[in-house]
Amino acid sequence: MNDVNGVELTVFLIFFALVTVMGFLAARWRRGQTIMHLDEWGLGGRRFGTFTTWFLLGGDLYTAYTFIAVPAAVFASGAMGFWALPYAAIAYPIVFLIGPRLWSVSHVHGYVTTADFVRGRFGSRSLGLAVAVTGILAMMPYIALQLVGIQAVLTVMGVTGSGLAKDVPLLIAFALLAAYTFTSGLRAPALIAFVKDSLIYLVIIVAIIYIPTKLGGWGHIFDSAQSSLAKPNPATGKPNGSLVTGDMTHWAYGTLALGSALALFIYPHTVTGALASGRRNVIKRNAALLPAYSLLLGLLALLGYMALARPDVAAAVKAAKNPQLAVPTLFDHMFPGWFAGVAFAAIGVGALVPAAIMSIAASNLFTRNVYTAFFRPAATAAEETRVSQFVSLLIKIGALVFVLAFDKTLSINLQLLGGIWIVQTFPALGLGLYTRWFHRWALLAGWAVAMVYGTVTAYDQHSPTQKHFAQSTADIPFLGHPGYIALTAFVINMVVVVVLTVILRAAGVPDGTDETRPDDYTADADDPGVRDLPELVTD
Repeated sequence: MNDVNGVELTVFLIFFALVTVMGFLAARWRRGQTIMHLDEWGLGGRRFGTFTTWFLLGGDLYTAYTFIAVPAAVFASGAMGFWALPYAAIAYPIVFLIGPRLWSVSHVHGYVTTADFVRGRFGSRSLGLAVAVTGILAMMPYIALQLVGIQAVLTVMGVTGSGLAKDVPLLIAFALLAAYTFTSGLRAPALIAFVKDSLIYLVIIVAIIYIPTKLGGWGHIFDSAQSSLAKPNPATGKPNGSLVTGDMTHWAYGTLALGSALALFIYPHTVTGALASGRRNVIKRNAALLPAYSLLLGLLALLGYMALARPDVAAAVKAAKNPQLAVPTLFDHMFPGWFAGVAFAAIGVGALVPAAIMSIAASNLFTRNVYTAFFRPAATAAEETRVSQFVSLLIKIGALVFVLAFDKTLSINLQLLGGIWIVQTFPALGLGLYTRWFHRWALLAGWAVAMVYGTVTAYDQHSPTQKHFAQSTADIPFLGHPGYIALTAFVINMVVVVVLTVILRAAGVPDGTDETRPDDYTADADDPGVRDLPELVTD
């Protein structure tokens, strides 16, 4: 992999140049009177229709790391890697329940972030700050992992070397990403998402039809995968995995799916994509349409088995001790150079869209819920936008430094923490959309206890090759079965919240003021009382 494949790299660069131009042109796409307003820069004018929102949310939720990590998990452990499929199936009914309500109340009050809503709902800047800080922390390693996806592709294409030389392509890619995100805001990833999603669908459909014909059919693929997974791991002496989950993995499989489903729509980047839509029904339609991506995810996971079925691919990935290279290496060996370049471009562009949205979401959280809430309450819309623009640059630089300066496994492990952390905001956000019974100080205490428990438990997880943060599962207290740490922490969170709420309300401790009303949660764009919005543009 030390020799650069000129054909693959050329095709990759052509697509990269295309989306870069689109990113800068997006500044004029459906633009309002000024870009210097968070409604415009950070939420695309809040006027995307069903079609645009579907591509935007798809590009947002299914990241480059998804297309690298899911088949990598299947390559490494077999059936356990398929937990992402039930998680997606469970998530969209949850989106249907909370998404439209969050959209409505946010449009009535001009909320830009989840922390805006929590602060307004429970009358607590401290609780809003906790949600904002959690969102920012969860986003940082997530953005860094998009870089890991691009690096995997560059490595397989032969763009290696030593020192600064091997990092120059990555530096250029994120410099361009930072530039067009700064000028175009959310419109850039929204426009590029059309290219990204189209490429991903093309590549996966071709791969799922073409590669099995070259590997002797699906029977041979599954037989080879089972044989490879059954071999003992030198570090543990146990089989790497199997084609079906075992008795000891059922709880881990189920809790990973449920916990991740709770997290999906409360991640800041997901909410940012949803709030950019023009009408309440757009969220409902997308909750029904987005499961189409779950089919794509299932097909994608099968690439892990294909990589195991091709001996030279499996050997190369295992020699590199990096399962993240499974899909890029498979494409490099199975496709002609020009189409491998298209496939790599799909993964590369697939990193740019979510990375842009994540940096925008994190910068909006800082601006609205730290800078404006605590330091500049009288900040103008233009000032807020300018702060978000510069903070989004700093966040990208931070993610880039993180990837270049630290071991890649650290960013992967910290992303596991991101999921554990973000689930702990569900009581205030997800349940808060339906009830205000929970006391604000109880919510804050539950969040704090769960954050400490989840972080410490994850830190204590080790393996033969890693001392800390080795996995996202741990034994569930009183049950003894391994389960997703995020879900265990969530249960502890809810127990603390409920018990303290009863105590605080019985003691008559004052609660915050709710600035929302019941009608706010069902309002649509043209209803009376909804704040002025840009003229709606539908697809």
